[in-house]
Amino acid sequence: MTVEISKPEAINARLNSVGETAPKALGTVAQRQELATLVMRHTEANGNLIQPTAIEQLDFTRSDTASTALGHSVYNPILALIVQGQKEVLLGEETYQYGAAQYLIVSVELPLSGFVVEATPDKPYLGLKLSLDPIQLCDMVAQMNLRLGKKENSVRGVSVSNADAALIESALRLTKLLDTPQDIPMLAPMMIRELYYRLLTGEQGEAVRQIATLGSSMQRIASAIKLIKSDFTKPMRIEELAGRVGMSTSSFHQHFKQVTSMSPLQYQKQLRLLESRRLMLAENFDATSAAYQVGYESPSQFSREYSRMFGAPPIRDIERLRTA
Repeated sequence: MTVEISKPEAINARLNSVGETAPKALGTVAQRQELATLVMRHTEANGNLIQPTAIEQLDFTRSDTASTALGHSVYNPILALIVQGQKEVLLGEETYQYGAAQYLIVSVELPLSGFVVEATPDKPYLGLKLSLDPIQLCDMVAQMNLRLGKKENSVRGVSVSNADAALIESALRLTKLLDTPQDIPMLAPMMIRELYYRLLTGEQGEAVRQIATLGSSMQRIASAIKLIKSDFTKPMRIEELAGRVGMSTSSFHQHFKQVTSMSPLQYQKQLRLLESRRLMLAENFDATSAAYQVGYESPSQFSREYSRMFGAPPIRDIERLRTA
């Protein structure tokens, strides 16, 4: 399944052809160009794809070539805004495509794969990534007196929208602080708070509010995910896990699948495979030892599932990563 949002340029072209004004849902070209210039200045060409900044919660992403894999990893709740280029993110069997002036929200900890699909040395892929703090969001939800609907439905833990001018302007002003580092300690927290406000009142406000709303289905699933992560090498008892987060087994299955696009067992499997890959790559485990370490009882089953997830058997995949 592919979830694709219309490109801002295409929407602008359609509106301009009939003499209408671009909708408020899209940031201006001038804003995007200024933001791209700033991100270019504060990143290195052909460097690490994810590059930290002097603002703790803010990272930049840059790639000078397409088909760049961002790798498989567990993403914490984030805002990811693309400034230039295009990217694909895979969650289970779903593919999310988004490009310049569009943003992605990750609401719970999810195993995702990402790929840069549009970038050149002259016009590299550029983006920014901001960590979402559930405690601060909770405080803001309370202050703004925001409420979920009476019939709250779980929303997918990944969502994509067009960025409006206000959101891009907030991101632009936060990025400008990197040119005056002496202002970061005082002003960055206020500007991050403003970005949170834009998200809470924007198209993905429901998903962002559920991150911080006590007792919401998404928060219960987030709690279940933390429990799975804390002990993913051991057999899982679904009934016990559902009970610990205050849900019936059937409701837990339904909401977990809705938020993560996979079952609890599939989620646990992805955590195991990610950890086995880390053990082989960083700690020189052989495939059999890594399989047993993460909870597999059958090395052959481990090899099959590893190949399915990473596209190659363990030994060949690790050799490829080491020579990349």
